[in-house]
Amino acid sequence: MARPGRHLDRGVGQVVVKSVLMIAFHFPPLRGSSGIQRTLKFAQYLPENGWTPLVLSAHPRAYAHTGDDLLQEVGAATVVRRAFALDTSRHLSLRGRYAQWMALPDRWIGWLFGAVPAGLGLVRRYRPGVIWSTYPIATAHLIGLALHRLTGLPWVADMRDPMSDNYYPLDPFLHKIYRRIENKVINSCTRVVCTTPGAVDAYRERFPHLPASHFALIENGYDEASFAGVPAVDAAAPAARFTLVHSGLIYPLERDPLALFDALAALRASGAIDAGNFQLILRGSGHDGYLGPLIEERGIADLVLLAPQLGYRDALAEMMRADALLVLQAANCNHQIPAKLYEYLRAGKPILALTDPAGDTSRALLNAGIDTIARLDSKHEIMAALSGFMAAVRAGTAPVASSAAVSASARSARTAQLAALLDTLLAPAPHQ
Repeated sequence: MARPGRHLDRGVGQVVVKSVLMIAFHFPPLRGSSGIQRTLKFAQYLPENGWTPLVLSAHPRAYAHTGDDLLQEVGAATVVRRAFALDTSRHLSLRGRYAQWMALPDRWIGWLFGAVPAGLGLVRRYRPGVIWSTYPIATAHLIGLALHRLTGLPWVADMRDPMSDNYYPLDPFLHKIYRRIENKVINSCTRVVCTTPGAVDAYRERFPHLPASHFALIENGYDEASFAGVPAVDAAAPAARFTLVHSGLIYPLERDPLALFDALAALRASGAIDAGNFQLILRGSGHDGYLGPLIEERGIADLVLLAPQLGYRDALAEMMRADALLVLQAANCNHQIPAKLYEYLRAGKPILALTDPAGDTSRALLNAGIDTIARLDSKHEIMAALSGFMAAVRAGTAPVASSAAVSASARSARTAQLAALLDTLLAPAPHQ
């Protein structure tokens, strides 16, 4: 029997190692980004699908927040190499200031100079069949591009979401840089992987000279094993104080809760909610400095709690304890779906989504059987939606994700898709 990470060429009885070099900035011991889970779970489940993962990541000094809670999930079959890397804002700034060119395309551009030689070392030692790099750190794709050119190996660019759009990044110079890198990556790689149907469609429209098969869809997901250790919660009626949780980063341009805060202030003024019957927890927003003054200005500090980051399993446990979960996604991200959404679906809790009804996030929720949706930028829609949503949750009539939608979103199923894609890129083993 072929061992994990190998396959048996039945024609000649030759065992061939199948390994993939995975270039990912987001990897344990980094803490605070749901993006960690994509690479971590791919690496964990790839051996079950005949592939050995070789992870090329950054030295932990480059991470602003670290923790060891996910290190135990790095499988024994996974080779991990952490290359030299710095964070420009923390390691190369003078009194908090640094030249823009020192952080292009991102603050971890120095990782490139450590990762390329480290990647070549991994290629020489382990002879991977495919290179895989993943966004949203653009430097990871620059590393993938360099190694692809130096080795000639097939290269899969995991874009997740588009690097650039009509209004992103807002800075014209940065937009030009990102668009140039994106074009080079798309045209140079062997396959592009996106996480939403809208992103695939957008890329096919922007790059009509490439075949449709150049672009593949592998969505994000949740991991059942991560939920296995989370205590079950009785499906009792909500307590007197209704708890609504948003878990994860809140980007001011893509998930701005300004209209939500205005809606909460108005509902409070009308007597519909107060500190005794409602609390919104914004867990690990990453932008408390922006959100805090907005909350204070509207006099809702006793309704909205800015809470610090938790370890991954603790964050899942909080989702399970909450009465309901909150999604924030602006219309300028219609081709994106927050990775946290799939964990929300698995948690089996009612979900209030403040997003554009025409976007991929809304479509994913509707496909899962959840229609509690309002526009993120509409105070009045949010007021009406939140009032009705709270009543439905208390009555036990608020929709939750269907079992079919939940099972289809498992990380193990997503990894099987990735392994099948990698298999198509391997050249047939030569017969002797």
